[in-house]
Amino acid sequence: MISPVLLPDESADPLKRCFDPVVDADTRLLILGSLPGEKSLAHSQYYAHPQNKFWRLLGEVLGVELTSLPYEARLSTLLAHGVGLWDVVAQAQRAGSLDSNIRFRDDNDLVALAASLPRLQTIAFNGGTAAKLGIKVLGEHAQRYRIVSLPSSSPAYTLAYAQKLQAWLSLRGQQELAAH
Repeated sequence: MISPVLLPDESADPLKRCFDPVVDADTRLLILGSLPGEKSLAHSQYYAHPQNKFWRLLGEVLGVELTSLPYEARLSTLLAHGVGLWDVVAQAQRAGSLDSNIRFRDDNDLVALAASLPRLQTIAFNGGTAAKLGIKVLGEHAQRYRIVSLPSSSPAYTLAYAQKLQAWLSLRGQQELAAH
């Protein structure tokens, strides 16, 4: 028996697209999420949901108060510390913000982006879905980098903040985070 081919249904769940990567030639650490949530998409900003702890966690890693900075200053500060951002999923249908609702996804070309970053040493995944999908997308190229799977900064992942922070602090002290 031939299985039916399922095609995206625009009427079912809206198509969501990721943002452009925030990187430069000095990026040494690339943090990859899965796909921006509703609040982030509405504000056209990475990690815009007020309960998402990304900016607080990364601020503690870098030793810089990020949450009080305007968005563009946050991005500039990350780049100054050799940190880049992007997402594993380029576009997908998804109702709401949960990764478990991602359907009919197209992945970003992580291999090409990583190859374009001459100083890249570490790729960190913000959450289990990003790690699972991202490591698959990178394939054998993942061996070229230090790979770190972090607990999601999302409020949907209910691990206590202190436990999230402990895991995120594994990024601290690495050569790639020294400001230049």
